[in-house]
Amino acid sequence: MNAQNLSAPSAYFLAEVSDETETHTLSVLVDNEPGVLARVIGLFSGRGYNIDSLTVSETEHEQQLSRITIVTTGTPMIIEQIRHQLDRLVPVHRVTDLTVRAKRAKQDKPLERELALVKVAGTGEKRLEALRLGDAFRATVIDATTEHFVFEITGRTNKIEQFISIMKPLGLVEVSRTGVAAVQRGPEGL
Repeated sequence: MNAQNLSAPSAYFLAEVSDETETHTLSVLVDNEPGVLARVIGLFSGRGYNIDSLTVSETEHEQQLSRITIVTTGTPMIIEQIRHQLDRLVPVHRVTDLTVRAKRAKQDKPLERELALVKVAGTGEKRLEALRLGDAFRATVIDATTEHFVFEITGRTNKIEQFISIMKPLGLVEVSRTGVAAVQRGPEGL
């Protein structure tokens, strides 16, 4: 037995530490002014963190506040570090980890939706199959000619991914996605 095993455990190691990566959805309330988004993105890129999804829009017009929704992946320690670093940026009013809030409320995830426009080209049997599958996924045809059509589909990211993968062999041409918009469940706001 070595001397390390005989010593008392450090308080730093009493909390469970996980090296498993997790995907978290962060909601960041910021001033709606030029350069804020660049500063937030700069925080991620400067530290080598990846952004899986990013959406931003003004949400409180009178107060000139925008809401940035970021989906990122990392260990719990990295996610917490990201949250604290975002909180320290001057134009940031509040950072909320919607994933952690959902878990505390014993929910699987926050409410998350994404919109995608999916262009498919094809004729004959492939065209009919694409239309049938689009209907099964509750996708709406918003533009069509005899050679192509464009679906509009809304749902969780995994639903969008599944729809896109099914459309690939049927003539997928192009995809445009909005990124994730999310809110926490329940009557409370941020």
